[in-house]
Amino acid sequence: MKTWFTNIKKVYIIGIGGTGTSGLAKIFKALGKQVEGSDIRKTAQTEKLENFGIRVFYQHNPTNITDDIDLAIRSQAVNFENPECQRAKELNIPVISYPRALGLLMLEKRGLAIAGTHGKTTTSAMTVFMLKKLGYDPDFVIGGEIPGLGNSGVGSNDILVVEACEYKRSFLNLSPEVGIITSIEEDHLDYYRDLEDITNAFEDFSERIQPGGKIIGMVDDPVVRRVIKNCGAISLGYGIESGEIKAKNIRFSEDGNRFDCYRGDEKLGEVYMPVFGKHNVLNALAAISAGIVLGMPFSAIAMALSDFPGVCRRSQIIAHVDDVMIVDDYGHHPTEIVATLKGLRQRFPSRKIIAVFQPHQYSRTRFLLDDFASSFRLADRVIVPDIYFVRDSENERKLVNSEMLVERMIRNGTDAKYISNFEDIAIDPQGNVVAIGVTNKSTSVPGLKPVLVKLNSSGMEVFTKVFFADTVDNQ
Repeated sequence: MKTWFTNIKKVYIIGIGGTGTSGLAKIFKALGKQVEGSDIRKTAQTEKLENFGIRVFYQHNPTNITDDIDLAIRSQAVNFENPECQRAKELNIPVISYPRALGLLMLEKRGLAIAGTHGKTTTSAMTVFMLKKLGYDPDFVIGGEIPGLGNSGVGSNDILVVEACEYKRSFLNLSPEVGIITSIEEDHLDYYRDLEDITNAFEDFSERIQPGGKIIGMVDDPVVRRVIKNCGAISLGYGIESGEIKAKNIRFSEDGNRFDCYRGDEKLGEVYMPVFGKHNVLNALAAISAGIVLGMPFSAIAMALSDFPGVCRRSQIIAHVDDVMIVDDYGHHPTEIVATLKGLRQRFPSRKIIAVFQPHQYSRTRFLLDDFASSFRLADRVIVPDIYFVRDSENERKLVNSEMLVERMIRNGTDAKYISNFEDIAIDPQGNVVAIGVTNKSTSVPGLKPVLVKLNSSGMEVFTKVFFADTVDNQ
């Protein structure tokens, strides 16, 4: 086993409060390293780290960097102009990125890396939950919170499960034993040139599989099918229409998805999961495929997945007052939005859906404007506040806005309205409360109750679909 970090005693993480970096911090701490780090604000994530015995500074200050630090790791959101990065270089302390550190850690483990434009967070969560339920107890770092488990954890096994992000080709730092590709589509066009450029990155990822490992792919997607067919690793395809692992006889109901799982012509058995929509059937097939590759019996896989609690902010019901529900979802790409709304329609065909959607990133909104405009046809009404500003230039901010998106939605026949901020969304011009949304984690769910009660008293039966922009960097 490689021991590149044997001589590393103290690690400092710049941007330690991110979804990925906080998980990495906990793993290093469990490996016996002294871990410190910094972030710009106190969050629930940084408080968890402090409770874990990790010191957190709430400012990026060069005085935080001391000469006893052996390795500095920077979040993807932190560039080399950061004063702590600069100070580390002055002290000859090596500075590496979070994806590079995760890749080096994976060399010490049996790595499972779940990649894809859509579905990777839920598939990662299903895989982690399945492994833990069956006693494998992996280390894991993923982009969403599993109820009761969190977004990261330290296990007792040699398996490491990670959500592999394609942004800036970060996933090319990983060399997993098992890789999964859930989908390939246009996204992150502030970095990638076009779909061909994105596909090339996934091709490179497929070539990072360890010798003797496997690449698993959702082969209903023709781009994924081409990538796994052309790579050197042994491949396993899954899907509804094609693939070795298939779902047939799919049934949607208010308590979840059911389907029969086949391997070739052999029926392996029935799968029930308390999650909803066709997209979650595909996510389940990916997790099942991973379990099969790892040698788990199908009956055990199906049993484990039947208890899957879902993922926070993935069609998560966060409040339910009388006949009104608030559902939180992180959908920030047109394909994800369509899949989520389809899942809700399948589950609640007679409910009314009011979608409050905050676009995430100006460049993404501009590049995919027409796709966003046509993705809300299953909603009865859409309210769009201002675009969430992250990872964009001020110039990019001038090129697109929410009013432009709403205008195109209306042209497509969607009942859509622009209301600049969330406070004003709470009450529409007719005095009916339609929705409330927040972009920070400090707002409590109980605060929604008076709003929902007022809505219900107007005699409307409403299923409120809320998309939130995520304020926590995944790296």
